[in-house]
Amino acid sequence: MSGTIRLEVVRVDVPEGVNVIIGQTHFIKSVEDIYEALVTSTPTIKFGLAFCEASGKRLIRYDGNDEELIKMAVEAAKRIGAGHTFVIYMRNAWPINVLNALKSVQEVVTIHAATANPLQVIVAETDQGRGVLGVVDGYTPLGVEGDKDKEERKEFLRKIGYKR
Repeated sequence: MSGTIRLEVVRVDVPEGVNVIIGQTHFIKSVEDIYEALVTSTPTIKFGLAFCEASGKRLIRYDGNDEELIKMAVEAAKRIGAGHTFVIYMRNAWPINVLNALKSVQEVVTIHAATANPLQVIVAETDQGRGVLGVVDGYTPLGVEGDKDKEERKEFLRKIGYKR
């Protein structure tokens, strides 16, 4: 068995105030199940969801409750173009609010990224198709936190309500 592989880095735009989640799932009903997981996780969420079907018609299936975010998810899914990959753009919620619900969706295989950082998806292409190898989420660390940095982290978490 032989073949060639081509690697591509796909940039995923993440506008201010928006988070993106990229993962892999395995069944067409994922679109409806992921939709339900998102809307039942937090009542304020606005989102767009796109899913790259890997067999049959091989369409990009989509849903959501915000037209702009749906369009962004579909465009990112087109650029990634990897079978069974899903892309969620969301606002008025944080990934921490929905990740456990997403992980509980029976069809979800893995979550590659959940971030508001600049994001790149590393895609491999073979004669069969495309697959996600991994992601580059944000930037390389510049150092190790000191005491002042620890205090700032703790204050920030309390300021945004995630710690008391």
